[in-house]
Amino acid sequence: MKHVVASVGVVALLTPAFISSVQAEESAKGSEHHHRELVQTIKEFPDSMPRFVYDSGLSFEYPDAVRGIYVTGHSAGGERFNTLVDLMNTTDLNAMVIDIKDDFGNLTYKPEDGSPFSDIGNTYIKDPREMLEVLEENEIYPIARVVVFKDSVLAEKRPELSFKENGAVWANGRGESFVNPFLKEVWDYNVQIAIEAAKMGFKEIQFDYVRFPEGFETRDDSLEYDLGEYAKNSEDGINYRVDAVSDFVEYASEQLKPYDVDVSVDIFGYAATLEEAPGIGQNFNRISEHVDVISSMIYPSHWTPYFGIDKPDLEPYNLINEYSKVENEKLAELDERPISRPWIQDFTASYLGAGNYMVYGAAEVQAQIQALYDNDINEFLLWNAGNTYTEGVDYLPE
Repeated sequence: MKHVVASVGVVALLTPAFISSVQAEESAKGSEHHHRELVQTIKEFPDSMPRFVYDSGLSFEYPDAVRGIYVTGHSAGGERFNTLVDLMNTTDLNAMVIDIKDDFGNLTYKPEDGSPFSDIGNTYIKDPREMLEVLEENEIYPIARVVVFKDSVLAEKRPELSFKENGAVWANGRGESFVNPFLKEVWDYNVQIAIEAAKMGFKEIQFDYVRFPEGFETRDDSLEYDLGEYAKNSEDGINYRVDAVSDFVEYASEQLKPYDVDVSVDIFGYAATLEEAPGIGQNFNRISEHVDVISSMIYPSHWTPYFGIDKPDLEPYNLINEYSKVENEKLAELDERPISRPWIQDFTASYLGAGNYMVYGAAEVQAQIQALYDNDINEFLLWNAGNTYTEGVDYLPE
């Protein structure tokens, strides 16, 4: 398909003068010789032909380094949005990661009439274009978050695209369902949503939940699902879950190239500390090879005893520092390394229980940022599910 598109583009650009010269040449030298000349010309032309790039009409410059926050659809479309814009304008923060397809599988805005996604649209963000124009005016870099394989809405609507148990759509302990990363139809569904976000004017597509459900390896044999084109891989004993997830990332990145957007992927932090995480299908290096940005989720509260740290939530600097060393070693193995832009913690993990957590304030957030800077990682994203971010943080510590 790639070669066909290139050829069509070349033929469309042949001018009348060019065609006339070829016709004259055909009369003088014969049709066979003309055929060889035309084929040769078409083969050489694409090398100097600019690639089609979609123009949304909005203009955003990539910042000196992305320092961003997570923003839900409710916040982006509600009163909190103005507060978050003020936060950007009064600090060194400069980017928003905004939910476009959320953790349930819904869009956070209403697509145009006739869209295949009309039934999953919500009015949290009433006018995405207007919102993006505000970001443009305030020089805030816009990143669209698209949750991929965790999708209860699509799973219930199309059970054949999900995992089933005893004939019903399977859900995890939190009541969340996933769709099947082996199926190309699922890939295209999410890529098309990403393309729509790019057309709106977002400058980056961030794919989240690019994985199988946690602990999938323990229920692999009990769930019913279609292996699609990966059936032959499973018979050969190849790690087909890793193949499916890595192939999706490569495919999505290729499909988004004409839309002038970067592609990033959220990934479990521990995936960088292992050769790969085959249960969920994440291989840090294979995913990193096909993205512009890799965003490991390295919240101290999410680690069990690791790196010799018994209670990671109590040692934010040490946890991030130790992780960063490992990640830098992994990225150094790649010929072309993506930007590292980890997710860090701006919330208090009281659910860990007394003695295992502490209240996170400016000092704890700043300690994580300092650990990144000390390891030459200059970009980061702050996670707070309620979008209430700590005041008084120095986002550019010495």
